[in-house]
Amino acid sequence: MPFFSTADGTRLAYEDYGTGSPIVFVAGWSLSADMWEYQLPRFVDEGYRCVLLDRRGHARSERPSTGYDLDTLSADIAALLEHLDLREVTLVAHSFGGVESAHYLGAYGTERVSRAVFLAACLPSMRRSEANPDGLPQEAIDATMASLRADRTRWLYNGGQAYFATQLGNTVMPAMIEDTIRQCMNTAPMAAIWLQQVNLNAAHEDDLAKLDIPVLVLHGAADASAPVHLTGRRTAAVIPNCVYREYPRAGHGLYVTHADAVNADILNFIRTGGTAKG
Repeated sequence: MPFFSTADGTRLAYEDYGTGSPIVFVAGWSLSADMWEYQLPRFVDEGYRCVLLDRRGHARSERPSTGYDLDTLSADIAALLEHLDLREVTLVAHSFGGVESAHYLGAYGTERVSRAVFLAACLPSMRRSEANPDGLPQEAIDATMASLRADRTRWLYNGGQAYFATQLGNTVMPAMIEDTIRQCMNTAPMAAIWLQQVNLNAAHEDDLAKLDIPVLVLHGAADASAPVHLTGRRTAAVIPNCVYREYPRAGHGLYVTHADAVNADILNFIRTGGTAKG
């Protein structure tokens, strides 16, 4: 597995498959490059170069004691793109990866990125504010963080079924739920806590409103982790050049339960230059 060094000297792991136009996959909170198992073969077979990052504190990357703020995390994405000299990139980002990617685009612009896909992203914001009056109140954020700190394993197991919206008939093998939890538990505990705190408090309405590239927003109507009325629908309303797809029976783990539809929508978006509305 190849590695590269970031500005603060942290060694991060990545995977690089295929040739052609590059797609950079940015994983969700506490997940690793392994989460993209249902996307990677399809996109490589379709002729794309697929680059997958293990963020700092996750999986095979180093676990520094600092750098879990959005400025550093977006700088890590920039360092990867520069290390491989990637251009005309399609960013595909899930959950907290969308928060990182939005911050990257706001800080570094779109010189290297030609389009973005926000998949169940926790954007534009989760917390209650003037811009998001229906968002999570501070007491709800505090309760979530207290529960995560008290017993991360229990917190993850309690949310396993809802993550894939199995109550709506989505068939997911128990082994898949176990593997998702295993990935999360392989993340440095302090990294998981710090990133969830960032995730629940970040706000990107301004950054998204300024995006000058095509964006595809894919979200599940049954998403318990990033409720669609707080995230996906608001993101689509904020971004000027946006294509929006909502899957009625999908949860946060739609990259598994709705992989065929997600992959097809992303491929269509890339092939049409990000302009397809139908």
